[in-house]
Amino acid sequence: MEQAYQFLMENVNFKYGDTVVAAISGGPDSMALLHLLSRVKDAFELTIVCAHVNHNVRKESSEEAVFVNNFCRNNGILFEYMKIEDYGDDNFHNEARTKRYHYFEEIVKKYHAKFLFTAHHGDDLIETILMRIVRGSTLRGYSGFSYLVEMGDYTILRPLIGVTKEEILEYDKKYKIPFVKDASNDKDVYTRNRFRKYVVPALKKEDKNVHHKFYKFSRTLLEYNDYIDKQVEKIMPKIYVQNELDIDAFLKLDHVIAMKVIYYILEHVYQDDLMLITDHHAELIFGLITSKRANAYIYLPNHLKAVKAYDKLTFVHDEEKGGSYEIELIQYMNLPNGKNIEVVSKSSKDDNFVCRLCASEVAFPLHVRNRMNGDKIYVKGLLGSKKISDIFIDEKIPMNERELWPVVVDSKGTIVWLPGLKKSKFDKTKDEKYDIILKYY
Repeated sequence: MEQAYQFLMENVNFKYGDTVVAAISGGPDSMALLHLLSRVKDAFELTIVCAHVNHNVRKESSEEAVFVNNFCRNNGILFEYMKIEDYGDDNFHNEARTKRYHYFEEIVKKYHAKFLFTAHHGDDLIETILMRIVRGSTLRGYSGFSYLVEMGDYTILRPLIGVTKEEILEYDKKYKIPFVKDASNDKDVYTRNRFRKYVVPALKKEDKNVHHKFYKFSRTLLEYNDYIDKQVEKIMPKIYVQNELDIDAFLKLDHVIAMKVIYYILEHVYQDDLMLITDHHAELIFGLITSKRANAYIYLPNHLKAVKAYDKLTFVHDEEKGGSYEIELIQYMNLPNGKNIEVVSKSSKDDNFVCRLCASEVAFPLHVRNRMNGDKIYVKGLLGSKKISDIFIDEKIPMNERELWPVVVDSKGTIVWLPGLKKSKFDKTKDEKYDIILKYY
């Protein structure tokens, strides 16, 4: 932690009287960061603004806001607060992150601050890189995140990127820094938690300083990505103009550059929502471009549609919420058919609109997609499997609804639930062991 303190003192271009914003949740990481900034405060006569977000998904959230506010009041730190009132995105964590960073930017602009500090640390970087390797991403996505991001009018800094979680907790103990604990961080339902609890400790047994290796890996990928980006930027004005990709010109590119062009477009289209995009989406787009069909389209996360019309490809936001899709199920998602699937803590129902699963029997993360040719499900209570298409016929589902009907699969592609219609052999009764409940409504 002292290296983080030295970084703040010696490598950050503070000017006397500067105002800085710190994103503080109240957890051990962010409170350690706030303490570090407090130590630097007097040396540069800084004004520190604490930006706290109440995500409004746990009953303890309001108490945590009071806790952080009291700490700021007792330590001469300005306190700013925002409560997220509602969610409506395909990906709860993604929407929360987007709203959070939009709010942070508002606070930065309000106080004309030069820096926004976040408490991301070395273990966070390991988890992020591993998660993206497992689920697929862009070259930049595989790098995780950088310690410094230039945002134009201000800079995002992550001074704890070289510090482990263990070092942060030792620092909190040494300086008797109070913090709150988010119980949801212990639940295996969330992908990051499983990496945090099981994978990262195994890596640290091999090398306690493995976080430095991941940081070097991250920097190397960013350097390569920046170089390739420069090459792609030279050709983009020639093949991608006013949100239209020239397919004829695209097909003349080397495959590596062609795929990078797709990733480049996706990175610019999704920006802060990049976690929604995997290599699977890039392959879908490449397949759309190279298909023999003159007019076709596919659906992407956040209701974005890639549309092919003869020799042009465009990306548009779709209001109808339909088509081909596959989205990771984290907490809550709004489906293209207008329905919703949500991870809930309890349910008294036991019909086909509720599914109970045991995490040890399915491969996480779960995904929700529309049907594919040949899809089969091992229906609960029946021997063998049954085609999804036959179930639609048996249940008299209209043709126009079948293509949008959600199918829940695990990371191996096994169908674990056909919401509203059939449970699979993986479904548990209320009396059996389960640790995740899904609700379709």
